[in-house]
Amino acid sequence: MNLHGCTRSRFTNNHALIAPDSFVRSTLPGWDTTEVIILISVEMGARFTQYLAMMEPQGVAGPAPPGMERVIYVIDGEVTLTLGRDTEHRLTPGGYVFLPAGDDGRLQAATAARLNVFEKRYVARSGVSAPRLVFGREQDVEGQPFLGDPDARLQSLLPQEPSFDLAVNLFTYSPGATLPMVEVHVMEHGLLMLAGQGVYRLADSWYPVQAGDVIWMASYCPQWFVAMGKKPARYLYYKDVNRIPGEG
Repeated sequence: MNLHGCTRSRFTNNHALIAPDSFVRSTLPGWDTTEVIILISVEMGARFTQYLAMMEPQGVAGPAPPGMERVIYVIDGEVTLTLGRDTEHRLTPGGYVFLPAGDDGRLQAATAARLNVFEKRYVARSGVSAPRLVFGREQDVEGQPFLGDPDARLQSLLPQEPSFDLAVNLFTYSPGATLPMVEVHVMEHGLLMLAGQGVYRLADSWYPVQAGDVIWMASYCPQWFVAMGKKPARYLYYKDVNRIPGEG
């Protein structure tokens, strides 16, 4: 119990840090026997939604709302995704799936499971086909040195194709490694710290962060990170890509 009203969570007009001590559980339509923590949403000014879904064994989730594409990343537990009548895919920790808008995929938890979910309204691009269904495991995606730095390795979970209007990546930093610059760009981010700790610069503030924290970064919010401690720091993050700014 917090007796002094203290938290590391912060919210501003161009960024937010949401620490686990301020997570509030609720429910969402379409997620049966599941508690959710809605972390990033349009209500805060974001153009996408990010939430954690804590499914009980045999819990079920239906398709995303109409027009919405969905990326599911399994943090803990095991779920089965059913497509159509009998096509099933098993997802375990590190497994992920991209479900295009209109896909009828349904989830069922084989065990208690914790998922990170990104949802975004799909923005079509003239002359480009809609994106395809994608399954994968982070364990099968090779990390690439970021801008030539082997201590900062990037794993791209989704294809880098024009049909996709979002990207979801994993970033792993060796202790002491940093982003090579203070980034300022049009892309928006939603980020979940998976492991380790460090300091994140957001606009003109520096925040200590650790596993379990969530960060929202609006377009053009200055951002920078350094990994600290004795273990690597890892985070999962979303960004919008391949569309003219302002589309959708």
